[in-house]
Amino acid sequence: MVLTRSPLRISLGGGGTDLPSYYREHGGYLISAAIDKYVFVSVIRPFTPGIYLKYSRQEHVSTFDEVQHPIIRECLKMRNCQPPQIEITTLADIPAGTGLGSSGSFTTALIKALYAYERLFVHPADLARLACEVEIDRLKEPIGKQDQYIAAYGGITCFRFSPDEGVQAEPLAISADTLHDLEDNLLLFYTGQSRSASAVLKDQDVKTRESDSQMIANLHHVKELAARSQRALEEGRGGLFGEIMHEHWVNKKKRSQGMSNSSIDEWYDLGRANGAIGGKVVGAGGGGFLLFYAEDRARLRRAMSGAGLDEVRFRFDFEGTKVLLS
Repeated sequence: MVLTRSPLRISLGGGGTDLPSYYREHGGYLISAAIDKYVFVSVIRPFTPGIYLKYSRQEHVSTFDEVQHPIIRECLKMRNCQPPQIEITTLADIPAGTGLGSSGSFTTALIKALYAYERLFVHPADLARLACEVEIDRLKEPIGKQDQYIAAYGGITCFRFSPDEGVQAEPLAISADTLHDLEDNLLLFYTGQSRSASAVLKDQDVKTRESDSQMIANLHHVKELAARSQRALEEGRGGLFGEIMHEHWVNKKKRSQGMSNSSIDEWYDLGRANGAIGGKVVGAGGGGFLLFYAEDRARLRRAMSGAGLDEVRFRFDFEGTKVLLS
């Protein structure tokens, strides 16, 4: 048996500038953090021929083309494991469609598992590139590269996406004290709502390809906010980072009507009135998780609990996608 795990993530600034429709013209920049909530993938060789899949559904087919799960199908076709005699099972700590990058994490975990199954090593940069090839190039999803790259690398990482498809990854240069404060003061609450990231991102992708001036200006501002967030964190100014998060959320909501709704707005305003300096919906928006930066954590927790939102406590993950058993 091969067992891999891949971390989920929270975005700390610049999300949206990692879509090809933007960075291929203007270059993208963002800060992302892997957290200790995971997607797990196991691969074994069953006793009988065929492809056996166990996720939210079960499949038993004979050929790659018959596989219904699109990511699994394309990963198997890419690796071309012959003969098709394989069983793949997946589990996750957090439901899909909640904004923590589960699709990218699943893809990196699966590719890592398939490589380990063949006793092959894959570098994090190549792992992320292959995962992007599956989701963006093969499946034509209107998504960015953040999820695949932060899952592969782990840590709190600054990514620069170049128009020539180059990707530069550097750890955020923060002190141990700032790291611990950031872990303590970032609070994550589940809204109970899920959404399709692809649906929310499609509008941004189309407008960017059409060179919509408002969308381009919005994304330019997002990239600037990411750079300001980096400086604030590297200078140990957590409060300023929280203020930039608020500015980021206000700007992000202008990007698409699907970014927020009346419930999210009420919860966000409640958080800001009860100890949160800033915050945002994690991911493309429209549901999932609310992330706040709050120095008065007890007050914020009471307010969110009173509103019926469950907190998901986390720490950062610095290992990235890895093999647990081989």
